[in-house]
Amino acid sequence: MEPLRVVTGIVAPLNRPNVDTDQIVPKQFLKRIERTGYGPAAFYDWRYLEDGSDNPEFVLNKPAYRGASILVTGKNFGCGSSREHAPWALLEYGFRVIIAPSFADIFNNNCLQNGILTITLPEEQVQELIRLAEEQPGMKLTVDLEQQEIRGDGIQIPFEVDEFKRFRLLNGLDDIGLTLQHEDAIAAYEQRRPEYLTYGK
Repeated sequence: MEPLRVVTGIVAPLNRPNVDTDQIVPKQFLKRIERTGYGPAAFYDWRYLEDGSDNPEFVLNKPAYRGASILVTGKNFGCGSSREHAPWALLEYGFRVIIAPSFADIFNNNCLQNGILTITLPEEQVQELIRLAEEQPGMKLTVDLEQQEIRGDGIQIPFEVDEFKRFRLLNGLDDIGLTLQHEDAIAAYEQRRPEYLTYGK
């Protein structure tokens, strides 16, 4: 997992509450078992017209927001089913930071496992960021996880994040990465185990 320390990028405003995981990546794309290749499926039903062409009305298709790495959106983002494909699609699209008033718990944890920083801010602050991003297409922000601060032109917003979550993102550690930090101790334990505990004996 790639470490996340400071992200500077275009802000995409998605002013919709209760965006569920089926809207983030529709069910017809869940037949594959790979973790890659889901970027084009992100927000598929909103992003494309029936003929497969880009929907010019959808925010991510507007030229000023293309390449956005910071998504600012409504409350309860990522609700619905627990599919990990949702953060896979968002990450491959290019998002490293999502800011919202609240997140679904499982989606929030899945983002952590894939190196996406989720930031919870009061509704008023989120709506102000959405307003600014809509009024200034292409607006950029810097999200500094080390300093726990969002910065921009006239913007300075502190945010709180669980210290263990912060440690994992700064160091690029998913659950497997955390376990491998103790690889030497695990190997030493395996060597000390009695032979009758060895699998296959």
